[in-house]
Amino acid sequence: MAYGSLRDEIVQTLTAPFKNFGAPKKEEDNIVWALKDVSFNVKEGEVVGIIGRNGAGKSTLLKILSRITEPTSGRITMKGRVASLLEVGTGFHPELTGRENILLNGALLGMTRAEIKSKFDEIVAFSEIEKFLDTPVKRYSSGMYVRLAFAVAAHLEPEILVVDEVLAVGDAGFQKKCLGKMGEVAEGGRTVLFVSHNMSAVASLTTRCIELTKGVVTMSGVTHEVIEHYVKDPSGCGLSAREDGVYDLRLLERPLHKVNPKTAKAVFVKAICSDKIGKARSQYEEEESIHIDIYVEVRQQLDLLEIHFGVLDSMDAKVFAVLSDVMEAVMAPGMYKFGLDISPNYLRPGRYFTWLSMYAPSLQDGIRPALDFAIEPSSKGYSNVNWSYHSLGAVKLPYVWTQPQKVV
Repeated sequence: MAYGSLRDEIVQTLTAPFKNFGAPKKEEDNIVWALKDVSFNVKEGEVVGIIGRNGAGKSTLLKILSRITEPTSGRITMKGRVASLLEVGTGFHPELTGRENILLNGALLGMTRAEIKSKFDEIVAFSEIEKFLDTPVKRYSSGMYVRLAFAVAAHLEPEILVVDEVLAVGDAGFQKKCLGKMGEVAEGGRTVLFVSHNMSAVASLTTRCIELTKGVVTMSGVTHEVIEHYVKDPSGCGLSAREDGVYDLRLLERPLHKVNPKTAKAVFVKAICSDKIGKARSQYEEEESIHIDIYVEVRQQLDLLEIHFGVLDSMDAKVFAVLSDVMEAVMAPGMYKFGLDISPNYLRPGRYFTWLSMYAPSLQDGIRPALDFAIEPSSKGYSNVNWSYHSLGAVKLPYVWTQPQKVV
């Protein structure tokens, strides 16, 4: 280690401001901001949804609001006690039992022992883990963690409840139970910030919504308007959507199954939406049929392959799903095309998204969303534009009304 003289130190201090003079400036493009220039207000008693694709900055925003992470710049002003459910077991001490963690979390929220005791039985009943209440939580499964964590966060009456997508860890029955409880919390006048990829849950629970894209607020307003903007924006929902109905599936994320498209035995390559004469496009009228070709590249010999295809509406609710015939014959390496026809006059006007997954021994690949298409009102004039899936559901089924008959 070299030691400098006092003179060297003085010279270095005086010349430091000039060393970078004339040097090229560092490009800010090299800096990745999780959030940038995000600004909004939430009123007392308001229920606000926060949506955006993976990596948009949603979880970072909630961690900052929960005072887990300190912002690089800017400030946050919050009034009231905040309870957060961001990750499995947030705020729990692994060595303490479930009972002790309920008391600890209540104390951290600033509640008295009497207040915690008055809610204790409700928390235990909701979490459904009474049998393991005196077991250290480090021995809990992820589902048990979530049950207890949500029960504590929702029942200890914070003024502000912050909930991330962590509810997806629980089973379907418990998720429904949690959403019902969040509805009660919202109706009770408490403020709720809710992050979810489930657009139906966001639409039913929130009155206002904020859309984030790459750390920036791209839209804020009435929930259904923000959701419609989000699902129609290919950059927001992850689609490589094109007006000509041709979709490159190799570029999309695989949120359904954690698969590496570069090393998988078989992968989705391309999908094409076309009409009955073979013209590729993404918009159709009600009375038109839709043909979809799905291209799969098989890289290693397979003895079985099945394709799953599902349709979702703009609220992310499943409309229907179909399975291909199981291909039990030996499939040698190569490109394969699967064809699917969607009958006319079954889908009401609106925008629809699809998910794709395949199954073969030791192989699963899944994409959601995979492609999208729009159903427009018929130009023949017999379709009522107001009779959309928003009020009547997405699917139209054949039906016949009989003439009324007087019975008395």
